[in-house]
Amino acid sequence: MSSERPINRRFDEDVHFNLVRPGPPRYLTRTDKPVRYFTVADKEGGAALGHVWANDEDDAAAWEPREVAGPRAFSEGGIWHARLEGAKGRGIPPSQALRELLVNPEGVKGRALPDSLTDAPNAAAGEALAKGD
Repeated sequence: MSSERPINRRFDEDVHFNLVRPGPPRYLTRTDKPVRYFTVADKEGGAALGHVWANDEDDAAAWEPREVAGPRAFSEGGIWHARLEGAKGRGIPPSQALRELLVNPEGVKGRALPDSLTDAPNAAAGEALAKGD
C-alpha cells in the first residue's frame, strides 16, 4: 500500500479570487491635484465646521472637518459624506456633486457658504486649512 494520497483533479488548478469592494460606490478621498472646495459654517454661531472639496481628474471628493470645531464638525460630516456618496452612486463627477451641494446648502448643523467656493493646490491644502495652519 502506497503512502501517497491520490490527487483530486478538481483541486489541482490555481484558485483565483476577485476582490470586491464592499459598500456603496465612493469617490477617492485623496488627491495631489488641484481641488475646488467650499466652507460649511455652523448655523448657530457661524464658525467654520469644515470644507467639502472635489477633483474630477482623480474622481475624488471628501468632507474635511475643522479640528477646532470639535465633535460638532465631526457629526456634521456624516451628512456631507452621505450626500457625496449619493452623488457617486448616481454616477456624477465630483465637480457636479459639489455644485449640487451648493444648490442645496443645508446640512444638519451647518450650511454651505456659496460665496466660499474657491480653489486649492491639492487636498492636503484643505487638510492644512481644516487644522488651522
